[in-house]
Amino acid sequence: MPQPIPLPRLVPVPPADPPYDEQPRTTGSLALAPQPVRDRRPLAIGTSGSIPDERRLRGLGQALAEILAGRRPPETIQDRMSERAYTELIRAGKMIETPRAPMVGVPHVQSPRPGAVEMCLLVHCGPRSRALAIRLEKFGAQWLITDFETA
Repeated sequence: MPQPIPLPRLVPVPPADPPYDEQPRTTGSLALAPQPVRDRRPLAIGTSGSIPDERRLRGLGQALAEILAGRRPPETIQDRMSERAYTELIRAGKMIETPRAPMVGVPHVQSPRPGAVEMCLLVHCGPRSRALAIRLEKFGAQWLITDFETA
């Protein structure tokens, strides 16, 4: 029986590799615009146990695609990832080469078991598109990314 992953704790994190030449502009232009801490809601909509709505899942996928393209700092979704997944994201660095900002399509969502959601998104990056797979698991009232993969 799989053991639950411990909830992530906010700890100092080394800068992403490679370091940014300049600070990316994120205010008002990205999928998950910065929110005041008091207004931050968990990624859960509806009754207890329901999966997040498609709009929120797409926004989370968009933010992850922007991070993998090097257009957004990874700290912006740290609170929406498990500790292991966030470490992998930092280690991965820039994985998507694109001349323009990536744009994700409609997520294809499935729930293999209660408390787990897997989604696949098509990431449009100019002449070549990529696939992005994300797994989320429920911890309390919040859904956290526990694994991701791109090809």
